[in-house]
Amino acid sequence: MQPVDAIIFDVGNVLYQWDIRTLYAKLIDDPAALDHFLANVLTIDWHSQHDAGRLLDEMVAELVAEHPDHAELIGHYVPRWLETIPGPVPGMLDLAEKLALLGYPIYGITNFGVEFWDMFRPTAPVFDLFRDIVVSGAEKLVKPDPAIYRLAIDRFDIDPSRALFIDDRADNIESAVSCGLQGHVFRDHATLEAELIARGVLENVTT
Repeated sequence: MQPVDAIIFDVGNVLYQWDIRTLYAKLIDDPAALDHFLANVLTIDWHSQHDAGRLLDEMVAELVAEHPDHAELIGHYVPRWLETIPGPVPGMLDLAEKLALLGYPIYGITNFGVEFWDMFRPTAPVFDLFRDIVVSGAEKLVKPDPAIYRLAIDRFDIDPSRALFIDDRADNIESAVSCGLQGHVFRDHATLEAELIARGVLENVTT
């Protein structure tokens, strides 16, 4: 394993849980109707347009025009969006803090729309520990596009061969590795901690 001088985190489902279902399970009682709504109306693909830089107002207006019978449900998405984040991924905020206290520069690369990031960022003081965060919606570049990793490497002014990128999606890690970064496909805190110990980043002690 190459030495690691810097740590780069994804945000959704690495540091913080994120699931649209968390909100809409409160609004749609019937499980089959909930599944249909999330698979055919308010989908991940639709949401991902915001990650790529589209404005929420135009996205919502288009979706309501396409599904007027679901206008009320769609209308809850933006004002109640923080309810799609149930909370931190267990153990991960403490781990980020530990790495920062050990002197490792920590960074972020996240697929996140600007308007939602502006809502979320004030609720997450852990990011005060980060040197910089590349937000896809601000750059209009989304993972796994290699361009977002190249931009981050330049902006962070790091040696990519000595930086570890942590993301829950294998395709994002594959693209990052193709740009020279080291990668870890995130599954849970314990597995990541074990790898950081194996790499010599952490000592073999309980986090």
